Parts: sequence; C-alpha cells; structure tokens
Amino acid sequence: MHILVLNLGSSSIKFQLFHIERQSVLAKGLVEQIGGDCSQIQIYSHEGCAKISQECMRISTYEEGLQHIEYALRDLGILESLGHVDGVGHRVVHGGDLFIKPTLITDEVIAHIEKLAFLAPLHNPAHLMGIKTLKQKAPHVPQVAVFDTAFHQSIPAHAFMYALPYDLYETYKLRRYGFHGTSHHFVAMEAANFLGIPYEQFNAISLHLGNGASVCAIEKGKSVDTSMGLTPLEGLIMGTRSGDLDPALLGYIMQIQRESLEEVNDVLNKESGLKGLCGKSDMRSVEALIEKGDEKAQLAFDMYAYRIRKYVGSYLLTLGRIDALIFTGGVGENCARLRKAVCANLENFGMILDLDTNSNPPKGVVNLSQSNTAVQILRVPTNEEWAIANQSAKIIQAC
Repeated sequence: MHILVLNLGSSSIKFQLFHIERQSVLAKGLVEQIGGDCSQIQIYSHEGCAKISQECMRISTYEEGLQHIEYALRDLGILESLGHVDGVGHRVVHGGDLFIKPTLITDEVIAHIEKLAFLAPLHNPAHLMGIKTLKQKAPHVPQVAVFDTAFHQSIPAHAFMYALPYDLYETYKLRRYGFHGTSHHFVAMEAANFLGIPYEQFNAISLHLGNGASVCAIEKGKSVDTSMGLTPLEGLIMGTRSGDLDPALLGYIMQIQRESLEEVNDVLNKESGLKGLCGKSDMRSVEALIEKGDEKAQLAFDMYAYRIRKYVGSYLLTLGRIDALIFTGGVGENCARLRKAVCANLENFGMILDLDTNSNPPKGVVNLSQSNTAVQILRVPTNEEWAIANQSAKIIQAC
C-alpha cells in the first residue's frame, strides 16, 4: 500500500511517499518559496540514492508545486502519477474541537476545515489547497486529514479554558487547542514501548523542541495539558515566536511603535523568540555564537531553557508522577547542551542525566539517564510523517 503524506505550509510543500507494509520511504522532498521568484525543489528517492534538485525557478501555485512533484516521481521511476497512490494523508494544523481523530476527507469535512481557517490563517488555507488540488487531479484517491490538535482533545475543561467571558468560548470557541499532537502521541507510544510500559498506564512529559516548540503532559496515554494555546504562539520561547508574555504588551507596543495589530502579531510570530533576542532562530547558530562569547546568544539560550523548565515543573505537579521525560524534535533530539540545561537539578524528582550518553547518544531511541534513576530521560526521534501515513492507511483500509 502506497500512502503519500503532504504537509503544505504558507509557501512550501513537504511530502513523503511510503510503502506501508515495508515501513519504508520510497521518496521524500520539499518545494519551497511557492509564489516567489526563486522557487526551489529538492526530491530524494530510496533513502537518497537518486535526487532531483532545481533552483531559482518560478512556481506560482500549490497546484504547480504538486505537478512538479508528480513529474519528479515519474522521472525517478517511482510513481506514474499521483493518481496511482492508494491514499493521501494530510497534516492539518487546526481541527478545532470538531475533529478528535484522523478523518476521511469528504465535502463536509472540507467545509468544516474552511470554517476553522480563522484559527490557523497561516496553515489551514494551505492544507485546503492541497486537499482540493488532489481531489481535482485524482478524485478516486481517498484522502485523510490528520489533525495536530486531535491528540489534545482529551485535555479537561479546567486546563483548556481561558479565564475570559464565557460567551467568547460559547460563541467563538476561544480556548486552548494545542499543537504538535501527532508528534507528542507518536513519541509517547515509542517511549512506552521502549520502556515496556503498557501505553494506557504511561505518564510522561513530552518536549517537542524545534523551530516551533511545545510541552505536553501525558497521563495514562492521554494529553491532559499542553503549552500551546488557541494558536501556536503561546507557551515556550521558539525560533521566531515569543511564547508566553503579558497580553497588555500588544497594546503598549502598538502605541509606542505606532504599529497595527497585524504588524505586532507578525513581530511576535516571526521576529521574536531566539531571533529577536540574538538575531538567530536556529539553535545551532545560537550555540555557535555562544562559543564565541556572544552574551545575547547566551541570554537567549538561558531564557529558552528556563521557560522549558518552568513548564516541566508545573506538569510534574499536574501529573504527580511520570515514567519519562522525553526530548524530541530537531532541537530536542540534537542539542546536548539544551538537554543538560533542562535536566539540571532534577535529581530530587528522580531524574539524573548521564552526561557521557547525553553528549554522544547513538541513533534511535536512547535512554539518557544514569542507571539508578526512577524517572527515565529519553531521546526519542519523532516521525510525524510515518505516523500520518500509518493512521491514514488504517482509515482507508477500514472504509
């Protein structure tokens, strides 16, 4: 069974083509700068054995981008056309409170996703373009939406509600939704399996740390709280997002900078976080600056780690006990300096990091703890695309 997984961003298309039974990737790639003057394509097949790369071409629409992917897969001898896959799985960022599990896409589902676009204006419209384009190109191919928010629908009301006038929730559904749910769920299952703990008994704090970052409290296999809120802006300090701040700052910045709400929102989402503090949004670049003695980079790193520790502390109290602290995402999986900073002084909570293993962990799921610890510190590589492919295949097979 061949499942194509699509993740459409505001100006990009990421994809992977899976052979489900073999649990293998047949091809993967990225189309960037859609709508710009210098679009780029990078497509790899069979674990990089063959490659198609094109730069500084013009790709105006998502439809053109998908067409180029189709041509590339044909040229690589992998797939005759997108109509020859058995199904397509779409990462959809916001499912509101309507969608609590992967869902076969119908006209009604498309209409609901359109209604939720105001909650994720940078993401849901792009996902819809991919869904509609595939429906037009290959109407017989089943499509499945896998929602970033779905895993967090088990969060109780006292954790997802904001202390706003209640009619804002009733009328506009303003509440905490959370994101990265597919990743948090995937790594939690991997961690429970690694430790030999039945998933329905598994308690953990999952740290998905990348350019976007969030924390999830998992109790008996279910999300019971998470750091992101109505939008992905709330919570941790991220590559370009501010994370938690005093909401009165928005009005104050608008006043002193003479900027509109839209302009300030752009600053909080695109010019803040690590980038705003030290000029670099990538943690590898931040570390390089730290090595050169850059004080702003050190401050950015310290703030980033401190915010994570605050959430870990609050979720330890929420859960009462945990089996594991999980690091995942590009930063969580690869930045030993950050893992060390986050785990400092956690001995009283049963977590002791093995510094040697942390500095040079092997591939795959790794236990980073010392042997005598009660709570395991794990590095678990995430694979959202495989999770989406697997869930999509199950939905399609059940139809």
